Amino acid sequence: MSPNVTFDERYRAISARDVRFDGQFVTAVHTTGIYCRPSCPARTPKPQNVSFYPTSAAAHEAGFRACKRCLPEAAPGSPEWDLRGDVAGRAMRLIADGVIEREGVPGLAARLGYSARHLTRVLAEQLGAGPLALARAHRAHTARMLLVGTDLPSADVAFSAGFASVRQFNDTVREVFGMTPTELRARRRTHELAEPGAIELLLPYREPYDPAGTFVWMRERALPGSEFGTDTSFERTLLLPGGPVWFRVAIADGARLRLSARLTSLGDLPTVVARARRMFDLDADPAAVDEALRAAPELASRVHAVPGIRVPGTADPAEMLIRAMVGQQISVAAARTHLTRLVAELGERTDVSGHADGPTLLFPTPAAIAEHGAEILRGPQARIRAIVQAAAALASGELSLSSGDDSADLRERLLALRGVGPWTAGYVRMRVVGDPDVFLPGDVAVRQGAARIGLPAEPAELTAWMRRVAPWRSYATAHLWRVLSETPEGVVSKGES
Repeated sequence: MSPNVTFDERYRAISARDVRFDGQFVTAVHTTGIYCRPSCPARTPKPQNVSFYPTSAAAHEAGFRACKRCLPEAAPGSPEWDLRGDVAGRAMRLIADGVIEREGVPGLAARLGYSARHLTRVLAEQLGAGPLALARAHRAHTARMLLVGTDLPSADVAFSAGFASVRQFNDTVREVFGMTPTELRARRRTHELAEPGAIELLLPYREPYDPAGTFVWMRERALPGSEFGTDTSFERTLLLPGGPVWFRVAIADGARLRLSARLTSLGDLPTVVARARRMFDLDADPAAVDEALRAAPELASRVHAVPGIRVPGTADPAEMLIRAMVGQQISVAAARTHLTRLVAELGERTDVSGHADGPTLLFPTPAAIAEHGAEILRGPQARIRAIVQAAAALASGELSLSSGDDSADLRERLLALRGVGPWTAGYVRMRVVGDPDVFLPGDVAVRQGAARIGLPAEPAELTAWMRRVAPWRSYATAHLWRVLSETPEGVVSKGES
């Protein structure tokens, strides 16, 4: 909930029951003691009876419980946490990724460069709730998804959502939703049985959305053995703290994607959900992005043709750096060939795949690439040494990457690595931390796409023009990539000139 948005603007949004604002703030009604999403169909309360909160956790802390009718916890995530580079935004991304469950508040604070006490004070001042309350609200959200979307026993739901005990789970669900877990589960409208042993959930998003373009992007970069993509789905394996997981994201009915997953440890499920949402940029605010880009006459027709374009994220930050370094100055197809060889030679086999023909290899660990990458990789020796050294830094902990990193600091740390230039640093920032305002002037495909729609093709001139669409240059870049992918040649090459 941006501080620049006034009370009257928020009140007009809830009066109009505008679904575009769902997930961006909640409305607490003092006369009923409940809070709702902006589009709640209930009668709009009087202004004097309303308070707005940036998070459900803040509403919980103020003594309100979730509306049983609109279930605000089921709304898409706030785009603010993807956009904000301050401590609050970075903390929210890490909380969603499960850092507090794995490392506690001290671990979260250390990642952000603060003491636990100072972090708690900052989050309480800015968001109305401290890190523990924010994590608790996230656990409640995960529990609701599992109760409504799966047949998991309540005990499994409790531990999958990150609760320390079934009693804590029961108490939290009753306090947040005003219902027992059994009553909440009974409210689901329909239920489709998942494949045996699999978990299936629905991931909501804001419309408009361009799922076709996103799935094609994923399909073109899928690495055989560890990933598989089609025009309507994408699946992959991933190594998480609890062990290997497999998940698939596919187009579903309504403004939702369907997530299917198999996990070694159910405790990794919230992390899988968070990373799938980031991969497909599901918490973006497409209306704000499209409005800004449409204001540039040269992009207006592109926005009209492809509304709701997204910037794909990544499931594994360390993997993204290796993939970006391998892909420097070569085409997508060539990078895919090199990376496929790396996966085939160094990827560990796993048996968590969701079906007989699914991916069974994990992307190689940084330690494996550091030890054996020089034997597998092909190309200039300087590049191979740079990749191996980066992998060694990741394996030793000298270099760490996460969605909660500060974008400017991440850029400096990446540029300090041998063999990493502005293109690689920018590309990693775009896909790891979701920075919405990255531009890659050295990207050949970006310049070619710009030329196709009449924009300057020279880096300096194009860089100057792109300032018009700040702070959405990452999304403008996605449009330029999309232009080139739609041409008869269909070849999208990336890299620095």
